Amino acid sequence: LLLRFIKGPHEDAPEPYCNSRNWGWMLSGILCLNILILGCALVSGSAHDDIAIKTAHLQIYLSVLLILTTAWMIYYAVYTPRQEGAIVYKDSHAGPVWLRGGLVLFGILSFIMNIFKITSYVGYLHCDSAVKVAFPVVQIVFITVQTYFLWVHAKDCVQVQKNILRCGLMLTLSTNLVMWMALVTEESLHQTTFPKYVSNGTKHHGRSAYISKVAYGDDTCKCSHTSCRILKEAYYYLYPFNIEYSLFASAMAYVMWKNVGRVADEHSHRHFKFRLREAVLGPVAGVLLVVAGIATFIVYEIEMKSDDDLKNSHALMMHFVMNIVIVTLMSLVTALGCGIFKLDHREHVSEKNPTRSLDVGLYFSIVAMVGLGAEGYLNQLNLAWSLTTVIQLGLQNLFIIEGLHREPHHEIHPVEIVANPYLKEKEMSRDVSVGSELPAEIVLHDHHPQHEHKLSWKRRVVKEVCAFLLLGNIILWVMPAFGARPQFDHETEINFYKFNLWATVVNIGLPFGIFYRMHSVASLFEVFLLS
Repeated sequence: LLLRFIKGPHEDAPEPYCNSRNWGWMLSGILCLNILILGCALVSGSAHDDIAIKTAHLQIYLSVLLILTTAWMIYYAVYTPRQEGAIVYKDSHAGPVWLRGGLVLFGILSFIMNIFKITSYVGYLHCDSAVKVAFPVVQIVFITVQTYFLWVHAKDCVQVQKNILRCGLMLTLSTNLVMWMALVTEESLHQTTFPKYVSNGTKHHGRSAYISKVAYGDDTCKCSHTSCRILKEAYYYLYPFNIEYSLFASAMAYVMWKNVGRVADEHSHRHFKFRLREAVLGPVAGVLLVVAGIATFIVYEIEMKSDDDLKNSHALMMHFVMNIVIVTLMSLVTALGCGIFKLDHREHVSEKNPTRSLDVGLYFSIVAMVGLGAEGYLNQLNLAWSLTTVIQLGLQNLFIIEGLHREPHHEIHPVEIVANPYLKEKEMSRDVSVGSELPAEIVLHDHHPQHEHKLSWKRRVVKEVCAFLLLGNIILWVMPAFGARPQFDHETEINFYKFNLWATVVNIGLPFGIFYRMHSVASLFEVFLLS
């Protein structure tokens, strides 16, 4: 029975195949659940000093998972494609270019971050565990292999050894989820002692306190070289990309798991041409928005490095105002697009809705602002930004759902009368025989009338809206991805929730927010093409 389960039944026996498929799903699910439960226990235990589980124990467990997953992916990449009939079908919807491109980008940045970790941990070898140096090395190998594996095989619908492959993909999924939990916990509840806000008369604002908190060694263990501080600064900007990488890989592994044994549809998908001239006002306004956002972001980052509280307040005010302007304009434009869809009478496509995701951190900010009375202009701006962003996200989700789940536009051509070609040929020969002349253009274009189609005003407006929202989401992705942290620069939420809880909220919500903006860019581009 075990041998039959491992090999998988023959395709000619549908009933055993169905039973084996259920067994494969159940076994792989149990494997994933056990890995996650053990990972949760180790992650939770390593987060507190009064528990015997240390960071080194968690890293040993993670290293074992990474090595096993890496070995399985190498086995799959080398052995499975060589089997006859193994990969007959490809899922054209799985692993889109934007997702695989994002995976490669975040993988490269995670690779760099682990290089920094190794360099920094070497400075603590004289007083800390050597596992902390070995773990980033293992992670670098894992990231390299997994990025190649998902780039090449994300679309596979494997038809052989289904049960083994389901278990292997669930191992990959659970490994990435445990890595994600460990990374979030490492940033939120690190074992180092959080520096007090008041120490020797010096005030640490949230960002500097946060950078101090993500120290690589213990407080009593001092780095033996001088580059540790610089590496910690770099780590502060790179850690969201590492968390994002785990999220991307988990999503792609889950889709591959669902596609094991699946017979994909062989219908050719409709290809749409991208014509930039179909939208002018939206791209121009969007580019201006991106330029203004980048300019204010650069000024904000420069001013926040100053020790002058007044400059910091002005920089925060500028950042809040710029974001409020961006999301307000996007909300108005999105409302216009939703109104156009209401005038559109195309049928809805019966498919599942795309993921509807909101930034959970926004709700925490709203609660903190209301709880403290929103006193002061910075608190009021922060509250206004949170509220307008929640509204913008809701409207944008509605717009994307409406745009993606409608039948494509069908061109309406003028009614034409097509004559019988055989009779027409006889008539033409008769006309030629009596010397009548037939215009050349009629002969050439009789059966292939060509029309220069002009977009209706509704479709043009939708394209303008999509182009503007696409660029708006890009700037809202760029700012947090490259270091904007008003969540730590503005201390109201830190004072309300206390540092550890607020850091946990930010570290969980920030990668999801970046993922949402990237996914929105891809979805809006698809709506642009469909319109």
